[in-house]
Amino acid sequence: MAWLLLSGLALAALAGGERSARLTELTAESERLHAVASQRVDQHDAHLTALSAIAVAGAEQRPDLFREVAGAIMRFYPRIIGISLVPLDGEDGVLEIGVREADLRELIRSAAQRSTGAPVLVRYPSDRPAYLIVKRSPNTDAARFGLALIIDASALLDGDSAYWMQAEATRRLALPDGTLLVGVTGNGHTPQFASALSSGTQPLELKTAIRLTVSDILPPGRVALVLAVIALSAMALRTLGRQRSKARAAEARAELSGLETRLSHASRVNALGEMASGMAHELTQPLTAILAQAQAARHLAARGDMDRVARILEEVIGQTRRASAILERLRTWTQPRDRKAEQIDLRECIRVAETLLSAQAAELDARLTLTMPSTPVTVEGDRVELEQVLFNLMRNALDAVVESTGAREVAVDATRDGEMVVIDVSDTGPGIRPDVQDQLFTPFFTTRESGTGLGLALSLRLVERAGGDLTVVEAREGARFRISLPLARTAREAAE
Repeated sequence: MAWLLLSGLALAALAGGERSARLTELTAESERLHAVASQRVDQHDAHLTALSAIAVAGAEQRPDLFREVAGAIMRFYPRIIGISLVPLDGEDGVLEIGVREADLRELIRSAAQRSTGAPVLVRYPSDRPAYLIVKRSPNTDAARFGLALIIDASALLDGDSAYWMQAEATRRLALPDGTLLVGVTGNGHTPQFASALSSGTQPLELKTAIRLTVSDILPPGRVALVLAVIALSAMALRTLGRQRSKARAAEARAELSGLETRLSHASRVNALGEMASGMAHELTQPLTAILAQAQAARHLAARGDMDRVARILEEVIGQTRRASAILERLRTWTQPRDRKAEQIDLRECIRVAETLLSAQAAELDARLTLTMPSTPVTVEGDRVELEQVLFNLMRNALDAVVESTGAREVAVDATRDGEMVVIDVSDTGPGIRPDVQDQLFTPFFTTRESGTGLGLALSLRLVERAGGDLTVVEAREGARFRISLPLARTAREAAE
């Protein structure tokens, strides 16, 4: 009788342990899947921002550029199976890349017109497990386009874990309104894990479950083992205990190895996401210059001043080649290569940024003040990257002084400090709140409604690549950002 009671208790404990282990494993795998899927959908916002910037900058004049960027994104992220840019006022200028099994134009227009600022999620109009994330472009009431990414929802859940290949494990992914994207409705499996993806724009609902049978919670082999253990002596129990400890250690090592592999993959995905998102920021500078120069050429041509028009067109050609060089550099971002730095006079970089932003400053009734040494301030680095950093900081300063109730001033001060050159970009805006100062250089963090949160993060990376540092320093009024870069070797020797 005691043997039967002990056997019953042992089998109950075995069943409880197996069930708990299965549910714990389901929770762990579901949380890993949730983290990967959340990270993936967050990248879609960055892609929309980059594509919207290119569309607003001139998709009608350069549809090939939009197609090239869209194609690059789809190659790097196969789960994005289509990209569409649809004018809101007609059919001219529609750009569709990827799947075309359904006419999505009216669907995209309707979703873009419903948007009040946040992207709109729409189920793909077929049996394909896909959805559209639609954004108006530009993201204002005066939007000209509906921009849509078509996402293969099943690919969001792909991973390197064989756990989800089990027939007993089920996954469901649905839109926030309950529309099912992946999985089967009413399959009788009560979700044992349910959580919305960690995304402000795509909070898709992830639900998982595992079906447990009697053989799962009471595996025949384990039942026989338990009964054998009860019948064996204490020595047999100790031997079995040592064997189980070794098995658990091996399982733990295998799980740790798998986790390291997944983390390494996630890191590579993040790097590719930054590359695609940074494209919008990189291309803004030459595109802004091309626009300003083209407008100037149009006015000069109207007056018949063809000599100056020819010079401006040469500058337009140069800026266009520069944009092409930026795209080429972004294409090779993930390929190992030797970086070829050149010696650059930072005064020239500052003047380039001033030229690009002078029209914006005049429009805002703001004053740009430059203070620089009379002799060259030479550093080693990539000219386009350093011009981009200065452009970003000065443009941010101009955006800040819009909120100023007094004088609107932006000052750029370049000085030598021993073997370093220090550039301060300061403004008379409202300044930086203490509670956000530590997050300024975090990717995707922004205090502006229309900001992407990538400008400062990208600038910090480019300055560090040149061997320097980018910091926020205390200012009596407004905000002040400081770039510190080492002088080039020849400049240091000349100073000595």
